Amino acid sequence: MSRCGHVALAGRPNVGKSTLMNHLLGVKLSITSRKPQTTRHALIGILNREDAQVIFVDTPGIHVPRRALNRYMVGQAVGSLTGVDLAVMLIEASGWQAGDDVVLDRIAKADVPCLCAINKIDRLRAKDRLLPLIDDIRHRHDFEAIVPVSALRNAALDVLATEIIERLPEGPPLYGDDALTDRPLEFLIGEIVREKAMRRLGAELPHQTAVTVEDITRKPGCADVHAVIYVERASQKRIAIGKGGTMLKSIGEDARKDIEALLAEKAMLRLWVKVAPHWSERAGTLTRLGYRAPPKG
Repeated sequence: MSRCGHVALAGRPNVGKSTLMNHLLGVKLSITSRKPQTTRHALIGILNREDAQVIFVDTPGIHVPRRALNRYMVGQAVGSLTGVDLAVMLIEASGWQAGDDVVLDRIAKADVPCLCAINKIDRLRAKDRLLPLIDDIRHRHDFEAIVPVSALRNAALDVLATEIIERLPEGPPLYGDDALTDRPLEFLIGEIVREKAMRRLGAELPHQTAVTVEDITRKPGCADVHAVIYVERASQKRIAIGKGGTMLKSIGEDARKDIEALLAEKAMLRLWVKVAPHWSERAGTLTRLGYRAPPKG
């Protein structure tokens, strides 16, 4: 008997959705950082097993949006709850937060079966706090199951995977057994560059960067990648480039290593920094940079 279905990973910003999907897949697909709202697009990750194919949808954190970019992100997350077979709501082991109510409200409106994964249990100093939290969660929603996990430490992820697969419909796989995602190579490389830019520039430009990959030329044993990092102001461009180009060089070196791991070959990465004024607040610029209008809901 084979099972196959779509599973949305939902939660407020920075609860560990991307880390969870990466560890369930056994490969880094979604970018991560300590900054909230790192994930901007709904990203499919495909887990292939002998008896099942789980099509995970890693979603941006659900929050109250204030800018065009944030509205896009929330739209991506909410839209991803429509038509899935199951949702996994992530919360932190530190306790239920007001932001979790916003997420649960969206899940309830989507009327989708839902598991609750309590993430970051490795950070609990007092383990006796876990049982009261589980009891509290039980009274908030009719969850299919409640599973404490640590995505970062790979703790109880096999239990979570089993709970997920048991609730998927029977059916053949929708993708080939070697498929990992439905996203093109340009998107994946652009996300790698954006992750490295966020990690290097996080203290000064936590969310003011966007990345587009302009060209990828594959040659025997090497790929030539041209990418642009967009910022909103000229002063930010100077920061992203750094004195003598040192910051841009560091971002490029960090990104090139992950790009080579993704491609399994050498890569040459050429980076430019350009200014797109107030790109995160302008719908037209967002569309030009690859942020299509979110579904309504």
